[in-house]
Amino acid sequence: MNFERPNIARMAGYTPGEQLTGDHVIKLNTNENPYPPSPAVAAALQSTEVAALRRYPPPIATAFREAAATLHDVLPQNLIPTNGGDELLRLVLTTFVDAGETVVTTKPSYSLYPVLTDIQDCKLLEIPLQDDWSMPAAFVEQLKASDCKLCILVNPHAPTGQLLSVEHLAAVADGFDGILLVDEAYVDFIDPQLFYNSVPMAIERSNVILLRTLSKGYSLAGLRFGYGIACPELIEPMLNKTRDSYNTDLIAQRLATAAIESVDHAQGSWSRVRQQRERLTAALQELGFSVAPSQTNFLLCQVPAQQTAPGLYKALKEHNILVRYFDQDRLRDKLRISIGTEDENAALLNALRALL
Repeated sequence: MNFERPNIARMAGYTPGEQLTGDHVIKLNTNENPYPPSPAVAAALQSTEVAALRRYPPPIATAFREAAATLHDVLPQNLIPTNGGDELLRLVLTTFVDAGETVVTTKPSYSLYPVLTDIQDCKLLEIPLQDDWSMPAAFVEQLKASDCKLCILVNPHAPTGQLLSVEHLAAVADGFDGILLVDEAYVDFIDPQLFYNSVPMAIERSNVILLRTLSKGYSLAGLRFGYGIACPELIEPMLNKTRDSYNTDLIAQRLATAAIESVDHAQGSWSRVRQQRERLTAALQELGFSVAPSQTNFLLCQVPAQQTAPGLYKALKEHNILVRYFDQDRLRDKLRISIGTEDENAALLNALRALL
């Protein structure tokens, strides 16, 4: 007998990027920060006594909430800590969206969104981006027509790296009656000269939730720690009703707090990633790749005409270099390449020169 719910039996699960290990493997496929986390994180880990693990952690990660509230100039009531950003996505769906209601996102987008909406048995409407990856001019009108409960926009966008302005997000939030969830997993890599800050916009509205994660900007992908920022009316039901009890563990809370409190160190890595992003973009273009403008720590690259994306992906893998290939419409002639260290990027370019 099959005891799965029918919608679970029909769905496909999420496919993560390959996680090969080894001294000679260069991982440029899962958008991790190539630089190590703050020394304060290491100190927090070393100072955690094993005996402390016999007790449950602070249930709502109070120390982290206070530190993050200080960083963003908001109140702790505006924050919910989660077990990675993905848990916040689940919480938003299970708290606010009934089975059968519509969730809207763009196409292409983060491939976990369809999985989570399938689990919740929601209807998913994927609105295609335009040829230049910009938003459709009538996007808000399409939201209204869909009668959607939730709209999820990843910003900067994945997998293209493009950025929507705060003004554009505000117009979307104000233009329909549902919740706007802005997935800002890559927000730390935005050029500071753009002065992007969506937090005031979100706090001022009753229908906006921002997703933040320490996986990318703070070099803590292995820790699984994220958080949401929103008005208290959206935070409270997730924090006190639908959140798993003790959803973030003691070690994760202490390390995440140390990371947030030592943001200056993280900012140094963001700057280095932006520098390498610019250099890698120019070098790939010289090799014949068409590279989409990016405000993230990855590049979406259309391969040269004489090559195929899956062929080049496999050839790089044989050189122990992992990049990401998506077997999806509009992406089959492209590779997504995470920004690595200077040495990793140089190895990638040397391999590409030989292969091309």
